[in-house]
Amino acid sequence: MAATLSLSQRGTSVQSPAMPSSHAERTLVVPPEGAGCRLDRILASALPEFSRTRLKALIEQGHVRVGERTITDANERVKSGQAVRLALPPPQPAGPRPQRLPLAIVYEDADLLVLDKPAGLVVHPAAGNPDGTLVNALLAHAGDSLSGVGGVARPGIVHRLDKDTTGLLVVAKHDRAHRGLARQFARHSVERAYHCFCIGCPLPAAGRIEGAIARHPVERQRRAVVREGGKAAVTHYRQLACYAGQAALLECRLETGRTHQIRVHLAHLGHPL
Repeated sequence: MAATLSLSQRGTSVQSPAMPSSHAERTLVVPPEGAGCRLDRILASALPEFSRTRLKALIEQGHVRVGERTITDANERVKSGQAVRLALPPPQPAGPRPQRLPLAIVYEDADLLVLDKPAGLVVHPAAGNPDGTLVNALLAHAGDSLSGVGGVARPGIVHRLDKDTTGLLVVAKHDRAHRGLARQFARHSVERAYHCFCIGCPLPAAGRIEGAIARHPVERQRRAVVREGGKAAVTHYRQLACYAGQAALLECRLETGRTHQIRVHLAHLGHPL
């Protein structure tokens, strides 16, 4: 079905008679009060079942047509009376399946839950870990009441902990909570501290470790501090106890969140976990 009304000339558009094949279609006509609104906003007001993030992605992927043109800019301004058509792509492959696994829930309300993740538990499915993850357990516990911002494979997951790390993990129950928590993590208004034991007692007893991290140049399953090509990483540590010079209990705080960052930085310092 082709829309017949004229197209606003603002924004980025593509001359294309065909849209991606769709699973379902939604069509709406811009009301007078919607004149001048952004395309993603007019869609969000008419289709509340979709998050703004999801609608923006659909626009950028070429699934939205205004008049006879496919629009790929969410900032496109629409005119009163224009026909807007959203062609939904086929459903994504089935996501992780719910699994009844033990969860150590510390706190839970209508917006979020906080749980104590044990060491050895992978947070979300990935290659080599298709199930038996924290996400599988969360789906069994909370069902569809988890946020979808992270995608079908990571419902509710705002941040993560490495497989071998135990600690508190915050999970969002809806998109609004997810976005709010993500902003707090990005602004570092949420404080995270990690306690660990290392070999030997670092000198000085408190300090800052800065070193870019990437995959080890030879052992690709490992990560290491590298001179070139790595991602910037900064770790602050403070010694809480020293045991006869043989081992120490440290508190670490991260400016960045690279995979295995504390392990890699302390090993680089000469005090592996």
